Amino acid sequence: MNARNTLVVLSLALVALIAIACAPAFTPPADAVGTLKVGANEPIHLTWMFVVTGEDGTLGVDSRRGIEIAIDDKGGKLLDRAIKLDGQDSGCNAEGGQAAAAKLAADATVVGVIGSSCSSEMRAGGPALSKAGFTIISPSNTAPDLTDPAKRVAGYFRTAHNDTIQGAVAAQFVLTQLKLKNVATIHDGSPYAEGLANVFAANIEKGGGKVVAKEAVSPTDKEFKPVLTKIAAAKPEMLFYPIFISAGSLITKQAKEVPGVDKIPLMAADGTFSGDFYKGAGTAAVGMYQSSPDFSAFAAGYKTFLDKHQKKYNEKPLSAFHAHAYDAANVIFAAIEKVAVKGPDGALYIGRQALRDAVAATKDFNGITGKLTCDPNGDCGAPVIAVYQVTADNVSKATTPEKPFWAPPK
Repeated sequence: MNARNTLVVLSLALVALIAIACAPAFTPPADAVGTLKVGANEPIHLTWMFVVTGEDGTLGVDSRRGIEIAIDDKGGKLLDRAIKLDGQDSGCNAEGGQAAAAKLAADATVVGVIGSSCSSEMRAGGPALSKAGFTIISPSNTAPDLTDPAKRVAGYFRTAHNDTIQGAVAAQFVLTQLKLKNVATIHDGSPYAEGLANVFAANIEKGGGKVVAKEAVSPTDKEFKPVLTKIAAAKPEMLFYPIFISAGSLITKQAKEVPGVDKIPLMAADGTFSGDFYKGAGTAAVGMYQSSPDFSAFAAGYKTFLDKHQKKYNEKPLSAFHAHAYDAANVIFAAIEKVAVKGPDGALYIGRQALRDAVAATKDFNGITGKLTCDPNGDCGAPVIAVYQVTADNVSKATTPEKPFWAPPK
């Protein structure tokens, strides 16, 4: 290389160095809660918090599968990064929710949490998840107080319905379709069950009916004949018990053995909407009613989802909230895509408050459960509720009803 060429090369190198020196330094976006850095070769880490074992385990497995199908639909990637999904079993109780949340909150790589299954888990574990800065979206928490402005934790949202809606629909069905007025209720002390039973009772009374007995049991109880005998003495025309699979199946069986409640209509809710409930209750469940999301009112994409579910898992969905979990995952995917900033080193920077704000701004999002819009309190779902009647075929095959028995007039 001659002297002239050497001078040219040195000059170009000097210009490049000056350009680099003069270029503004990259500053990660400031965020009130904190900014998560996802390294150039690191995955985007999402977690779930569901009950996936024990007698109520189908509730969480059903939701987890909805997330897995949503990830499949993204090709397993988001912003050209692999999506890492793991989670914690939260047991459908306060103790399990607190323990699961503590484990998740200790992992600073987590972008967001999809969960929990049961409202009791979130009431106990939500504060730790919120303090960690996570965005939390539940596909199946329905207790009204979780989105009460006075009690809601920062960063919490849900794609599930609020039980102020489900309780009203269940009461409307009893009053207008069954044409019954004197009812009894049982709850298990959980936020979900107690909240839903109370909303149902309030709407029964508002509609001119009477709640002749209100009883409470424990989720771990096995013997319910004493409380059913007490209820029978009040002469109810029907019994509403919005609890979970284990206790719900035993109440259903034992009610058939207690005079005074053995022949009245029985009604549960989405906490028992599972093949495992029919296995536990057996033929005693035939003819009973359950309120749950109205799958027939879901968007056209739901059928495609069901086809994918059958192909992936070789069976129908296990419970009621698989579609809500699918939508929850896609809402948080869209929010991440909106707020993530790529640095010159290839890392992604995700503002935790920015992510919460992006979810909160969700409006007319095309989900398979319908169009989702988040209100100021974190309720994002497109709530459509129907009542199903259990058939002998549902019990013998341990599969949930597919078509509603009744839905409120539009």
